[in-house]
Amino acid sequence: MKIGVPKEIKIHENRVALTPHGALELIKAGHEVFVETKAGVGSGYFDSDYADLGVSVESDAKSIFDCADMIVKVKEPQDIELEMIRKGQIIFTYFHFASSQSLTEKFIQSGASAVAYETIMLADKSLPLLVPMSEVAGKMSVQEGAKFLEKSKGGRGILLGGVPGVAPANVMIIGGGIVGTNAAWIASGLGATVFILDNNLNRLRYLDEIMPANVNTIFSNHHNIESLLPETDLLVGAVLIPGAKAPSLVSRKMLSLMRKGSVIVDVAVDQGGCVETCKPTTHEDPTYVVDGVVHYCVANMPGAVPFTSTIALTNATFPYLSKLANQGLEVSMKNDASLLVGLNIYDGKVTHKGVSDAFELEFHKPNSVF
Repeated sequence: MKIGVPKEIKIHENRVALTPHGALELIKAGHEVFVETKAGVGSGYFDSDYADLGVSVESDAKSIFDCADMIVKVKEPQDIELEMIRKGQIIFTYFHFASSQSLTEKFIQSGASAVAYETIMLADKSLPLLVPMSEVAGKMSVQEGAKFLEKSKGGRGILLGGVPGVAPANVMIIGGGIVGTNAAWIASGLGATVFILDNNLNRLRYLDEIMPANVNTIFSNHHNIESLLPETDLLVGAVLIPGAKAPSLVSRKMLSLMRKGSVIVDVAVDQGGCVETCKPTTHEDPTYVVDGVVHYCVANMPGAVPFTSTIALTNATFPYLSKLANQGLEVSMKNDASLLVGLNIYDGKVTHKGVSDAFELEFHKPNSVF
């Protein structure tokens, strides 16, 4: 199979979908690998690192899309890339279709197959390709939140951990999954008073056992969220429904309960966000203010730490990439139920329920389209 790796073009996205050593393993297995020039530079990999191992380094993205049977990316195809995708091609990347009707409709029209990192699911319902980036984003959410609580960044001027004689900041984390857990570890480690909310009592019991004393577990419902907002300095949105739009748990009206200069970091923004006033931002222009509250809603947070993120991501994606390359789409899907759940669109047909529900599109069971 011919496998293509274009350079990511989303603003300040420095990750790359395949490391040189990953490319070498594919070449050893008999595949051809094509990488766009400078695709790996942001993550510390140079063209020579790929070329020395037998990779064909191409001068532009069109050359990659024209020759490849499968395109491997990090972020969803941008408009200029959507125009280059062709019928029958496999695109393996993060898509988050439920947050963008335009992306969904354009991809359907392409006739290509979308295998989405974020919906590949194991038998225990875990999401192996979402976990590493959720870990990064969870830790970054507190790091960025602490930064924007500084007065010079528009915040109230609060030190997250406080000092002797001055109370620490209050951090509310909505969602006790991978993102929320990692956010709680960092916030508690910095000395903040942390409230982590989830609607799964078993998960709350687990978090209550493993978290330090400054982390409080609270059942997630409208009343409890509303009660905590007036004292919240940093709110982290960490809600995920695989493949579907995130529920809106903090309304515009509820925002008025927060103090001016408090900060919201909505990690769920790439799935539509769990705060009504959130909209995607970029690393170049990461924040905006609504009702005096600073909103940080960067949709590709891990792109800011590409060295860590690329290695963490490719450690997880490579076994699935290798399977798709060695067996082809149809056979690998039939042989691996977790990969089958990752198929979101096939030859113009929507094969993931969360995507079809988001835009009222016809749903086709993925095992029925081959």
